[in-house]
Amino acid sequence: MKPVRSLARVMLSGIFVVSGARNLQNPGRLAAAAKPVTDRAAPLLQNLHPRIPTDTETLIRANSATQLVGGLMLATGRFTRPVALVLAGTLVPVTIAGHPFWKNDDPAAKNNNQVHFLKNLGLFGGLLLAAADTEGKPGLRWRASHRINHSRHSVQRAVRTARREAKLAARSAATARRLPG
Repeated sequence: MKPVRSLARVMLSGIFVVSGARNLQNPGRLAAAAKPVTDRAAPLLQNLHPRIPTDTETLIRANSATQLVGGLMLATGRFTRPVALVLAGTLVPVTIAGHPFWKNDDPAAKNNNQVHFLKNLGLFGGLLLAAADTEGKPGLRWRASHRINHSRHSVQRAVRTARREAKLAARSAATARRLPG
């Protein structure tokens, strides 16, 4: 199954690598579409830290660089689960800014944006699957419950052993009291 996972990750990451590199080189072409989203996000970013830049082109560059690096990491199998979540997060503002089909009056433009919106929704789903994929290894939840059960059994075994040792000690003491001397 490993080759299938590796190939799927490479295929999923391709769009992020290509569009991240393209948008990193030329963020101006997306500025007009991204401006309404970045204007709404700017106060939130300023509340996080006042030194975070909030101009549209810088935010586009940051998102593009994140997609480029994240796409490369996903393709090479490095930190795939957290990277998939980060890429899913970068997809949200891109989809909202780039494909607002609900704002289009023209049926052709609306249809085009709806198709791209659904494509991004599918990519989002694929990234969520990649984030949840443990590659056949037990997940954190299973390992934690397994450790708890193992500990519980160890404690029960220790209690049984202690009871058995106490009974033996009591019998030994009783026998020793009966012996003369």
